Order: sequence, then C-alpha cells, then structure tokens
Amino acid sequence: MNTSPERVKVVVIGAGQAGLSVAYYLRRFELVAGQDFVMLDRAPGPGGAWQHRWSSLRLGTAHRVNDLPGLAELGLSFDTADRALPAKDVVADYYGRFEEHFDLQVRRPMNVRSVSNEGVDLLVRYEDLSPQPVEELKTRGLFGRRRKTFEAPQTVGAPQLELSTQFLVNATGTWGSPFVPFYPGMGEFAGRHLHTSDFSSAEDFRDQHVVVVGGGTSAIGFMLELEDVAAGLTWVSRRPIDWIDRQELDLEGASAAVAMQDEAARSGRALPSIVSGTGVPKSRRIAAGIERGLLVARPMFDRIEGDRIVWDGEQQGTARADAIIWATGFRPELRHLAPLKLREKAGGVMVGQGAAWSDPRVFLAGYGPQASTIGASRAGRMIARQIMAML
Repeated sequence: MNTSPERVKVVVIGAGQAGLSVAYYLRRFELVAGQDFVMLDRAPGPGGAWQHRWSSLRLGTAHRVNDLPGLAELGLSFDTADRALPAKDVVADYYGRFEEHFDLQVRRPMNVRSVSNEGVDLLVRYEDLSPQPVEELKTRGLFGRRRKTFEAPQTVGAPQLELSTQFLVNATGTWGSPFVPFYPGMGEFAGRHLHTSDFSSAEDFRDQHVVVVGGGTSAIGFMLELEDVAAGLTWVSRRPIDWIDRQELDLEGASAAVAMQDEAARSGRALPSIVSGTGVPKSRRIAAGIERGLLVARPMFDRIEGDRIVWDGEQQGTARADAIIWATGFRPELRHLAPLKLREKAGGVMVGQGAAWSDPRVFLAGYGPQASTIGASRAGRMIARQIMAML
C-alpha cells in the first residue's frame, strides 16, 4: 500500500456511458483529468459493459445506445453507426475515441475494492489488474494477505493502491452484479446454468434443449438467435410480456420508467425492472417471431428436476433442459461502497438528483432514473454542477 495516498478532488469509478458523461462535464468546468479528477475502470479497454456482450448483438436489436454529450464534436452518432458491425465493437470504438479526444486519461484495468471514510475525505482502495511479473510479485510479498472488513478479496499479485478524494462519483453500472432468482432444484440441475453476462454464441447450444428465463429484450434476443440452432426451445417469464405495437419506445413509455426508477431511488427501495415500466416494442423481427409461434412465453416453472423443468398445479408438465439461460437482469454494483453504509433497510440507496442523501460526498451516476437504457447522459451535467458548487 502507498503510505501517502494520491489526493484528488474527484474520483469517478466506471468509464461507461454514465461515467464518461460526468467526466465530460467536469472537463467543461475546466477540471484537469489525472490531476483534479481521476477515472478508474475495471475493464481492459473502452466500451463500458458493451465490450462484454456477445459478438452477434447489433445496434438496434437491444435498447437504444444514447449518444454521449460532446460526441457530435467528433462527427459521431450511434444513430448513424454501422449496424452491420458487432455492437460491442462500435461502442468500444466510439468510447475510445471520446476518451482520447477529451483527454480523460482513464486508468485501467483498475478494480475498486472499497470506499471508506477518512475524516472529511473518502479513501478509495483499488488494485491494478495489469499483468505483473512473477518475480516482482514475490518481492512485494503480496501472497496470502487476509481480506479487510467490507473489502473484496485481493487479486493475487495485483498492486494495491489508494486514492484520497473530496467527492466520489460511482458509475459502476450493473454488469458486474448479475441477478439469478432461486428455484427449487437449481443445485441438482444436470445441465448448465448461464446468465446473460455468460452468453457468448448461439453455437454453444447447437442441438441442445434450452430454456430461456426472462421477459426483456435479452431473453427475446436469445430466443431469436437460438431458433435454428437449438434442438428445443422453451421460453418462460415470471410476468406476462407487455408487448407494445411500436418499433421503438415512445417518450411516454420512457417517462413512466424514469418516474418508477426515481421514486424507488428516492425512497431507498430496490430498483424495479426497466422493462416493467417501458414494455417491449414489437420490431418487425419480433412481430414475425410472435406470428410463427416462437415468442410465446410460458409461465414460470415451479422447480428443476434433473434434466428438466417442472410446472405444478394448473400448468402441470415438464420440458427438457440441457441448459438454462437466466436473462433475469442485473442489480446495481455497489459492494465496494459497503463501508459507507449507504444501503437502506428497503434494499436500495436513497438517491435524489444523483446524490446519496446520507452522504453528500457520494454521487451515483447511472443509478435509478439515470440508468443507461433510459438516458444516463442527462445525469452528467447535473452531477458535475453539484460537485463544482461544493468545491
């Protein structure tokens, strides 16, 4: 550990849409990246969570990717991006160019382990995940250290670093915190459990019987991709699918989702599903899938038994399963903030206008009504202005 932590005015954790938006406005307010504020990102390269998505995913087949503020200055827009290329590659390219153009000096791959109080400041403990020579690891004696309270276990051999800061912007999103609900028999399932975050290619399921769980765009995308690959497909959802007879979401639907997220965030409750507030638009591809009987969701099964899922009661029956894909969403990744005790008994963090109500030094960008799928960029200016007013 450094004996004297580097000190800056602001630390931004995460370089996805929300983090980059905040950083852009901090630069507009003439803060200097690398001196006044530091961005830490766990990923190996630019692109936020998009860089981890499967290669067959294209722009326009999932939630809309909103332009970053200032992206037009580079002559770029996701509305005119090449939709024949993998979305992960397009987003990584655009974000990388954005970081370079505005000189954001993102430090990566850096994994934040904890944020704790240090008097009037906050202490950010993180680790450098860059490859380290074995000889250097032994010299530093980094093997076998015990974890500290509230901190994630150290990555073996990773240099442990510290930053002291006046303000923290947490923009870690949700990709690192997948949610899988519990159902009886999960532990005895003879096949494979996978989450959306584990999906790589439809070919991995060639000639298998696959169950897709979830009622959002990811589940629908998996069904469409697996249709001509899997030996059998079963789609189940915990709630009826709210189909919308439009190609894309309208402003009314988006506003409803924002209102639901905002109300939950302000009250400190766990955040609701975005899809529950927006519904699922029927694109031409989706409408065709419904018409041919592919996109018809069955009610959620009651249990898993060996190599099959089982419905009890009125929905009695079984379906074979070699693999279950849990497209059941994500939760905000906030474990590193545990020492600050921001989480309420209701399961969430009380957040208003992007700021944690219990600690005015902490801002949560992309959380609740600022989630990336419904406009994380709008939070950037709001958060940056509040920080500048308190510096």
